[in-house]
Amino acid sequence: MPSSHPERVFTLHDARAMLPEIQKMTAAAASQVEPLVAQLDALEEDSPEHAHLQASVSLIVSAWAEAVRDFGAEAKGVWLVDFDTGNGYYCWKHPEATLSHYHGYEDGFAGRMKIV
Repeated sequence: MPSSHPERVFTLHDARAMLPEIQKMTAAAASQVEPLVAQLDALEEDSPEHAHLQASVSLIVSAWAEAVRDFGAEAKGVWLVDFDTGNGYYCWKHPEATLSHYHGYEDGFAGRMKIV
């Protein structure tokens, strides 16, 4: 099924210019999720409250991922954002201070290399 979001290719300059807004919304979403995860950790998995809290976490993460896609970037994991370069991805993970990693399309997060 085709994405409803336009594909975008980023220069390093463009991705870094967009990063502060991505960081801001990611920090906000993470600050909403952190206390819920702490509550989840204290509950039995089969408790009704556990399911409710898990659903809340999922909604927050899904809304964050959709907002990332609205910027033309890709949410590749929780608080992990990739910016397509046409040859691979510039890769940022919360709470990194800057966009300083790259990986090929097939390499994934494990194959990240520092941008020099």
